[in-house]
Amino acid sequence: MSNPSLHAVAADSVFDGIEVHRHGAVQIEGERISWIGPRQALPPGIPVRQLPAGCWLAPGFIDVQVNGGGDVLFNDQPDQAGITRIVAAHRRYGTTSLLPTLISDTPEQMRTAWKAVQNFPRHAGVAGIHFEGPFLSPSKPGVHPMGMLRKPLEGDIALLTSSALKIKLITLAPEEVPSGFIADLVRAGVRVALGHSTASYVQTRQALNEGLTGVTHLFNAMRPLQSRDPGPIAAVLECPQAWFGMIVDGVHVDPAMLRLALRGKARPMLVTDGMPPVGGALRAFSLFGNRIEARGEACVSADGTLAGTALTMAGAVRNCVRLLDVPLTVALRYASLEPAAFLGFDDHLGRLAQGFQADMVAFEPDGVRVVGTWVRGTWHH
Repeated sequence: MSNPSLHAVAADSVFDGIEVHRHGAVQIEGERISWIGPRQALPPGIPVRQLPAGCWLAPGFIDVQVNGGGDVLFNDQPDQAGITRIVAAHRRYGTTSLLPTLISDTPEQMRTAWKAVQNFPRHAGVAGIHFEGPFLSPSKPGVHPMGMLRKPLEGDIALLTSSALKIKLITLAPEEVPSGFIADLVRAGVRVALGHSTASYVQTRQALNEGLTGVTHLFNAMRPLQSRDPGPIAAVLECPQAWFGMIVDGVHVDPAMLRLALRGKARPMLVTDGMPPVGGALRAFSLFGNRIEARGEACVSADGTLAGTALTMAGAVRNCVRLLDVPLTVALRYASLEPAAFLGFDDHLGRLAQGFQADMVAFEPDGVRVVGTWVRGTWHH
């Protein structure tokens, strides 16, 4: 008897997360990959989707910082409909798993957003939630509203440490939370990243010792790297157990600084910091009453403050190759395997291997133009 859930995808180049297979194929059974190898070694009679000539097949992109997309800002619409539009907008550009990101907001909005993410269908590409704030430095707010920044409250701690199947990531300023707070979050299974911070080198090392493992948009909205004041940037780049998010749009950070960061010991991952214009029809939107406009791939407020991006993950991969001089295969790892490892998902995401979830992206290598994605084995054109 035939198995209707068994099928395969073949491409001229299949990148499994480690190496490229020429004229390769990926066999999928249900939601998982059951085999990867040469196209000619597929069993006879299996349905095969042959990608157009020249196309690559690679692990789906994973974005841990998505503020919006499809003309929706997560803060304004933290519900099922809003998340659905955001996910669909980013999926067009190869993102098969993401964390909707809530910019600093009220405790009530944080609870509403978390409930919406918890209730979102498990098969739809939402791995959890990212709370960017509100425990941030008033000296480095970026476009976060000053009135929303605060110290942790008892209700915040209860929300963040509540058990659930989906991941919670929080960006905070270590100098704005009490000693031991980061360790308590990590013990509860929360991923913790430094961001919007004036933390010193010593404070950052202490946070790393407590279990902090990430940095949100390295270089942006944080104490700068200086010769006699190395700050958080030096502390993190020395740590092989830490990951740093890179916004590679050529505006948020000069490419020379990112090329320098890549020489450190920390592990890089691409993020979009995407805003409503990603996959949307509008080039401007409102953020806490302020008009934000997309100018190229960066978003800015009226006074020129950077406010996220209109960058896609496919665009980030393309820029990584073009601006940072890294091979395409390395850029693809920054968009898939590294964020999967940061979230603790590298045992089932970020690679094309037997037993892994069939989350994949097909694209034309010139310009990284996406032609389709698969989420848990289901094709999305």
